[in-house]
Amino acid sequence: MLDRVARLISSLPVPDRPEHHYRYDPSKANTYTATTLAWAGDPAAEEYAREVIVQLEGEAKAGRARPRRIASAQLDLGLALLTSQRPDEAAAVATTAITSGRVVPSNWWRATEIVSGVERTGIREANDLRQAYEACRPG
Repeated sequence: MLDRVARLISSLPVPDRPEHHYRYDPSKANTYTATTLAWAGDPAAEEYAREVIVQLEGEAKAGRARPRRIASAQLDLGLALLTSQRPDEAAAVATTAITSGRVVPSNWWRATEIVSGVERTGIREANDLRQAYEACRPG
């Protein structure tokens, strides 16, 4: 399916205003893939999310920061790490996203999923993650 989507979008022009929500921006394809795979519980989301984070951090160093997208990609990575039975890493990356102050309101449910998943494992990092979550989440 991912290959089919790649073929379908390959001929689309790069939009003149990629920030417009109703225009498909081909540069966001990996972001969409990471999110979709993370929501579906597919461990392949990890590779895509890591790639997106590296790309966005590189853009930030070049003066084109998109911190909310980085936080979203970190949440994708956290969900993927939970799927891969790595709750300690999921807690660390989710804490980074949560404490960045850049998690948009529509993504807090994803942070909640990670917090709950990490807590279910009983690891010691769960308490620190919960504290960060409670301190930073919107009222």
